[in-house]
Amino acid sequence: MTSILIFALLTILSAIGVWIIRQYAERRRIMDHPNERSSHSAPTPRGGGLAIVIVVLIAGCVAVVAERSRSPIDISPSLIYLVCGAVIAYLGWRDDLHSLSPRVRFGVQGLVALASVLGMGYFKSVTIPLFGQLQLGAVGFIITILWIVGLTNAYNFMDGIDGIAGGVALSAALGWMFLASRTNNDFVYWVALAVAAGGLGFLFHNWSPAKIFMGDAGSTFLGYTFAVLPLLSADAGGDALMLGTLLMWTFIMDAGVTFIRRALKRENVFAAHRNHLYQRLVIAGYKHAAVTLLYIFLTLLAAALAYAWSWGQPYAPPLIIIGLPLLWLILSRYVRNLNLK
Repeated sequence: MTSILIFALLTILSAIGVWIIRQYAERRRIMDHPNERSSHSAPTPRGGGLAIVIVVLIAGCVAVVAERSRSPIDISPSLIYLVCGAVIAYLGWRDDLHSLSPRVRFGVQGLVALASVLGMGYFKSVTIPLFGQLQLGAVGFIITILWIVGLTNAYNFMDGIDGIAGGVALSAALGWMFLASRTNNDFVYWVALAVAAGGLGFLFHNWSPAKIFMGDAGSTFLGYTFAVLPLLSADAGGDALMLGTLLMWTFIMDAGVTFIRRALKRENVFAAHRNHLYQRLVIAGYKHAAVTLLYIFLTLLAAALAYAWSWGQPYAPPLIIIGLPLLWLILSRYVRNLNLK
């Protein structure tokens, strides 16, 4: 009951916060103007994701204080997340106001990733369903830094149509709530709850047709958060990296496949484009709401499989390793055929 009440309160605070930011953005002309690569047709305020950031950071601070008052446990990883998350959000907000160069963005993100790894640790192994555990050793240090920087930017790249970033945040965070409740990781649970509530409050303003966009402040913060939640929960059992990958699988597949395809074509992988699968669905005629609901459903499906795998259900590994990639392949072929017509 306490979780439900706090969830409702944070959702309301997020919705109010987004409304306030929207008024501010309209007065200050902080607008996203459409271009030939945009999925919207009218100037729209941006920066609404800052409300999610505030809600999550407040909830995280309260959770740290509560943890410290109950027992003298090490809270340094939690504090590092809160500080680094705030830095990522501030960097994104500056980019919303005045576009920053890729060198500045990746430089700061790299330093944040390094600080996160030094403070929270790194992935020393990964358990792949059906194949078993793979030891990463010292290479895990580099992999973890690339994972944090990569997912931070992948989430930002995927924030391109109404509702998709907030909807996936809501569904993936619900998955983390269930996983954290199983392992009794209070800090991860409350952060995930705040992300879910913040995402839901944001969707009241961002569902199609969107009245405000999330902006880099919110999308990069969410990407960073979902990247380090596995590190914050790694000591609680289960394979954190695989679980984190599962909950972000739609964004990782879409952003990853698109990045590789564009790199092979020797295109500027950092330039704006409309080659993501979700963008091609919109180009083919599907409404923003329909595409967003598809990504929410696929995220919830992966969350259910992740939870089943964490409980040792025998049907989960083949569905994760074979079923999900096959599902994405079928969807990709369907979209390719749509665009040929």
